Amino acid sequence: MIKDIDELSDEQIDVLINAGTELPFTGKFLNEDRIGTYRCVRCHNALFRSDTKFDAGCGWPSFYEAISDNALRYLDDYSLGRHRTEIRCGTCDSHLGHVFHDGPEPTGLRFCLNSVALNFKWDETGEDVDG
Repeated sequence: MIKDIDELSDEQIDVLINAGTELPFTGKFLNEDRIGTYRCVRCHNALFRSDTKFDAGCGWPSFYEAISDNALRYLDDYSLGRHRTEIRCGTCDSHLGHVFHDGPEPTGLRFCLNSVALNFKWDETGEDVDG
């Protein structure tokens, strides 16, 4: 079930709907190190496993591989006067962040995510935590 816009915080609306970006080094999941699954905060689509998360030093949670081929949608983004690849949820089309080709092996990718766009499901307890 997809959350209605009136169920989202102002910051979530800015990021998910308006393709904004949270400030670097402020996101709830930047330093999260528990084992679990990162999901879209709006529809709970599984996006990334914690074992693909790494510290890119960029100020946002970063991953080197999506959980599946259809978890994400990719769009060309020229909003800052240069080409980037925007990533959106493959289920509800919410803006999540961007992907860059400067990540670690085995993929060489860095999926750079906004914490407010994520929900984390902790494997140990099944607890759900929103960013």
